[in-house]
Amino acid sequence: MESSDNNDFFWSGRFEKPPHELFQQLNASITYDWRLAPYDIQASIAHARMLSAIGVLTTEEFGEIELGLGQVMAEMAQGDLAFELADEDIHTAIEKRLIEKIGDAGKKLHTARSRNDQVATDLAMFVRDQCRQHLSDLVLLLESLYNQAKAGVDVILPGYTHLQRAQPLLLSHHLLAYFEMFRRDFSRFGRALGATLSMPLGAGALAGVNYHVKRSDVAKELGFEQPGANSIDDVANRDFALDYLAAAVNLSIHLSRLAAELILWSSQEFDFVEISDAFTSGSSIMPQKKNPDACELIRARSARVAANYQGLASLLSSLPLAYNKDMQEDKMYVFDTVDILLIALPLTAEMVETLKFNAARMRAAAEESFALATDAADYLAARGVPFRDAHRIIGRLVRKCIDEKKKLGDLTLAELRLESPKFDDSFFQVVDLEASLERKISEGGTGPARVAAQLELAANRLAEMRRVAEALRQ
Repeated sequence: MESSDNNDFFWSGRFEKPPHELFQQLNASITYDWRLAPYDIQASIAHARMLSAIGVLTTEEFGEIELGLGQVMAEMAQGDLAFELADEDIHTAIEKRLIEKIGDAGKKLHTARSRNDQVATDLAMFVRDQCRQHLSDLVLLLESLYNQAKAGVDVILPGYTHLQRAQPLLLSHHLLAYFEMFRRDFSRFGRALGATLSMPLGAGALAGVNYHVKRSDVAKELGFEQPGANSIDDVANRDFALDYLAAAVNLSIHLSRLAAELILWSSQEFDFVEISDAFTSGSSIMPQKKNPDACELIRARSARVAANYQGLASLLSSLPLAYNKDMQEDKMYVFDTVDILLIALPLTAEMVETLKFNAARMRAAAEESFALATDAADYLAARGVPFRDAHRIIGRLVRKCIDEKKKLGDLTLAELRLESPKFDDSFFQVVDLEASLERKISEGGTGPARVAAQLELAANRLAEMRRVAEALRQ
C-alpha cells in the first residue's frame, strides 16, 4: 500500500468503498487491544532484526525501525498517541505511526508476517507475564496463610459440615486447607505459563511465509522455548488463553470460598475473626455497621471470572481452522480476568495477614456444639459396641443433653450406664477438646503432631514456590 493517509486502510487496495461507519465500530479492537502495545513493539523489533539478518532489511533500515518503534512506545507511555477507529487494531495503529515517523522503511516491517500470527504472539506474551505476576502474588497469599496457621497452632474451633458444627479442629489445620488450595493454583498457573511458550510468529496468515525466516532466533529473543510446529495451529490456537482462564476460575473459586467464610466468621453470630478496617465499609444509615465489602466483592467477581472462561470456551467452540474474526473477542475475556486478579490476589494476601482471630470464642463454640460426639461413639466402639449401635447410643445422649441444656461431660456415670454398661469413668477424659485433638493421629489430620508436620511441609513448599516465582521474574 503506497498511501498512509489516515482515512485509508492497509488492506483497502481490494475495495472500492470504505467500510460502513457502524462496521468500523464493530470491527475495531483498538479500544481494548491497546494493552498489547508493549508486546507488539517488542515482537516487531525482534521480527525486524530477523528480517535484517536474512537480508530483507538493510542495517540502516532496521536501525530506523528500531528507533522509530522506541519513539512510538514513548509516545504511548506519555499518552501522546491518540487512536482512531480507523486504526482498527493496535498492530495497525503502531505500524501507521511508525510509517508517519520514518517513512518507507516502516512499510517493510510487515514483510513475512500477518496480523494473525502477530496478535497470537502478542497475546501469548501478555498471558505469560500475567501468569508470572499471579505466581508472585500467590506466594504472598500463601505466606500470609502460613503465618496465620503457624500462629494458630493452639487455637481450637469447631469444624463444619453442612454449615453445622461437626468436630473440633486446630485453626492451623483449617488455614492449611486453604494453603493447599492455593498451592494447587500455583501449579495451575505454572502450567498455563508453560502453554504460552510456543511462538506463533512466522506462521503468517496460516500457511507459513515465502522467506527463510529464522523463527528460532526470534523465539529466543522473545522468551519462547520454540516456534510453533504447525502454522495453521499457530494462528488458530488459543489454548494458552483458555488454560489461563481455567487456572483463574479455580483460583477465583478458592478466593470466593475463603471470602465467604470470612464473611460468616466476622459476623456477630460467629465472632470468630475481625477483618481490618482497611478492607471493610460502613453504612450510610446504620452507624454501627462494619461490612465485609472486600470479601463480598471478591466473592462476586469470581462469577465474572467463571463467565469469562465460559465466554472464551463458547467463542472457540466449533470455529473452523484457521483464524476467524471471532477470535478478536478473545482478549476481552482475558483482560477482564487479569484486571480482577491483579486486585483480588494481593488484596486477599494483605487482608489475611491482618486478620485477628477470637480464640476464646472459637473454643467456646467447639465446647458448646457436641463436637466430641464422634469421639464418644469411638469410645464405645473401642469397648466392643458395634459402631452403628454406638452411634445410636450417643445420639440419644446428645438428645438428652439438648433437652436438659447440658454437655456430654455434664452427664453422670449413672445416666451414661442407663444407655450402655460399657461406660466407665474414663469416658470423661474422652470429652476433652485437647484429648480429642491428640487422638487424631492419621496422616493429614488435625492432631497437633500431624499439624506440625503439615506446617513443616508447607514451609518447604513455600520456599520452593518463592524460588520459582523469583526465578520467573528475572
